[in-house]
Amino acid sequence: MNTTSQKISVLEKVGYSLGDLAANLVFQTLITYLAFFYTDIYGLKNNDASLIMLVVGLVAAFVFNPVVGAIADRTHSRWGKFRPWILFTAVPLGVVALLAFSTPHFSYQGKLFYAAATYTLLLMLYASNNLPYSALSGVITGDMGERNSISSYRFVAVMFAQFFVQVFMLPIIEYAGGGDKAVGMETVMTWLAIVGTVMLIITFLTTRERIVPTAEQKSSLKEDLSDLVKNRPWLIMLTVTILIFITLAMKGGSYVYYFNNYVDPDSLERFINPILAGLSAIGLNFFGNDPTSAGFGLFNAGGIIFMIVGISLSKRLADKYGKRDVYRYALIASTVFILIFYFFPAKSVGLMFASQILHGFFYGITIPVLWAMIADVADFSEWKNNRRATAIIFSAMMVGLKTGLAVGGALVTWILGLYGYVNKDAAEAGQPIVQPETVTSGVKMLVSVYPSIPFLLAAGLLFFYVINKKMEVQIQNELMARRNSTK
Repeated sequence: MNTTSQKISVLEKVGYSLGDLAANLVFQTLITYLAFFYTDIYGLKNNDASLIMLVVGLVAAFVFNPVVGAIADRTHSRWGKFRPWILFTAVPLGVVALLAFSTPHFSYQGKLFYAAATYTLLLMLYASNNLPYSALSGVITGDMGERNSISSYRFVAVMFAQFFVQVFMLPIIEYAGGGDKAVGMETVMTWLAIVGTVMLIITFLTTRERIVPTAEQKSSLKEDLSDLVKNRPWLIMLTVTILIFITLAMKGGSYVYYFNNYVDPDSLERFINPILAGLSAIGLNFFGNDPTSAGFGLFNAGGIIFMIVGISLSKRLADKYGKRDVYRYALIASTVFILIFYFFPAKSVGLMFASQILHGFFYGITIPVLWAMIADVADFSEWKNNRRATAIIFSAMMVGLKTGLAVGGALVTWILGLYGYVNKDAAEAGQPIVQPETVTSGVKMLVSVYPSIPFLLAAGLLFFYVINKKMEVQIQNELMARRNSTK
């Protein structure tokens, strides 16, 4: 295993982080708006939207990701294994992201086919771009301290993407479309596609692959898969990743319904008016005149700002206490502030905002740690088996991510259907949209009890994860000695 210097410049860390900022302009839009887009903008029925998100998501998880991972690990080019994938998928990913959130005027069956086809293409290109991007973090450096630092840069960038999507995107959609959400969505996605493409190209240009397998290292796909199934930390992290992204997709996709169907609009307006007035006084007029859209944006803003605070502390805590323990206890704390939403009356807007802030802070601590732990799992596999298969390990984690996204997103529309949610299709038939009282209970459960369950299960699994602080240091030192001996 040949290496060069393991220290990474700030320029390279920033350049690498821009790749995740670009990817998350797509990913956060999927988490936050896909269910809402299908039911309330494109007019798909709840069960049909749920089926598309589930089936396409599972195909992406169990077909696209393993295939891309296996091919990426066997890619050889003058740019390395993973960087070429980032370059050559940059433009197609932007184009298909725009198409997936467009609303062509087809028959209902045509809409179903269009939604399924564009979502399939989007997830295929996302896997082809983001999986090699994630694997790149495992070969930029073998220094675990630098790896923690890269993860912190990366996920600050993620938070900026999330901040834009969850805070400003809905008001901008309203403004850009003049009240027509379909037109506004297409306009916003056009600009996101352009910006994201440029960022991905910058990532390609500013990064290097320093951990290069020696020429004599060869392994078959069968050997790589055999290594995986014997890798207990990998099995645990795969399951944890699935559970984490079920929760993220479920609660992320439910908040827009929560504000539209549960939160008391008068209480919300009274709470946010002083905030909006303060922002307006310093020239920040981003939120328009719709109190629900403005409240939704400010609610997300509070959580994301404190996520960034949590991310900023993550490296220091992980270096001192080890990734496993920091991740486990921060995840438990963040879950408490999801579950507590069940007890808030519709008028308790201040408590909702406070809990979102505290949840954001504790969850922010976990964000860089998850992906740094997955890179450690790749090191653990190399340490145990004397073979490195970075991309297939990351592809397996992307299987978990996509599975969680598919299941969590599908659960949103399916559960809403169980509670009697009425979508745009009824309005097009000339009927006013009046939600039954059961919907208020459904959306409250979707942002509290239901998403808490996977988080708590994930925290429990981490009690069986063996790579603690002591083992991290041992693995790093022994791998470094091996790599230096082959120079």
